[in-house]
Amino acid sequence: MKRLLITGAAGGLGSVCRARLGHMADTLRLSDLADLGVAGPNEELVTCNLTDKAAVDALVEGCDGIVHLGGRSLEDTWQVIRDANIEGMLNLYEAARKHGSPRILYASSNHTIGYYPQSARLDADVRVRPDSLYGVSKVFGEALATMYHDKFGIETACVRIGSCFPEPRNHRMLSTWLSYDDFIALIERVFAVPVLGCPIIYGSSNNDATWWDNSAAADLGWRPKDNAEAYREQLDATLSTPAQDAPDVLFQGGMFTAEPIHEAES
Repeated sequence: MKRLLITGAAGGLGSVCRARLGHMADTLRLSDLADLGVAGPNEELVTCNLTDKAAVDALVEGCDGIVHLGGRSLEDTWQVIRDANIEGMLNLYEAARKHGSPRILYASSNHTIGYYPQSARLDADVRVRPDSLYGVSKVFGEALATMYHDKFGIETACVRIGSCFPEPRNHRMLSTWLSYDDFIALIERVFAVPVLGCPIIYGSSNNDATWWDNSAAADLGWRPKDNAEAYREQLDATLSTPAQDAPDVLFQGGMFTAEPIHEAES
């Protein structure tokens, strides 16, 4: 493709994508509110607030694909969540509708289904059970992507990212871990397949302890290779086993289920 937009490009996953997706497009258009440093040879750097409709419209114009990582990635006040993850999401999709309907990878979250017990195995059709205002905003994003696909034909991969880090950080991540290699391979497949549609995909590696069934997205051809099980002994040796009634053991969303609702400062 000619131009791939990565929103949230200064963040953790955005930085990984910036470093590893240059082969996918003639130009990477990188966007964030935070400092993006100096542009590389095939990079365009754009400071953009997702709540600024006109700025988002200009950001999306001329893009053939979008990796949408931008927004608030943790629990926060409703005002912060609403502005970044709801208003910003709507602005992005309206801009995409007006500028050629580029294919989108939307970074949704496992926190859309966080209140399911860890004993449950979930597929893409399961009823949502968000564990936080953040999770609610990601449910909204999936619904918005579905509507823009059905009404306007914009294809989106809604990826319910588990825990994407260089390696699992705790015992819960033995089930939710998504390696960087597997995440990049997923992005490559999303933009390579002839027809995408609007699937929900669980973003986790080939973990023995997984809670999620990705069979509905088998046609995508994504075959994650890494397995968090390789880190179990290391975690057992360095971390104490969590209590059996701890949120990290009871619920798929882990500690997000124990987060209070954040009130805005008056």
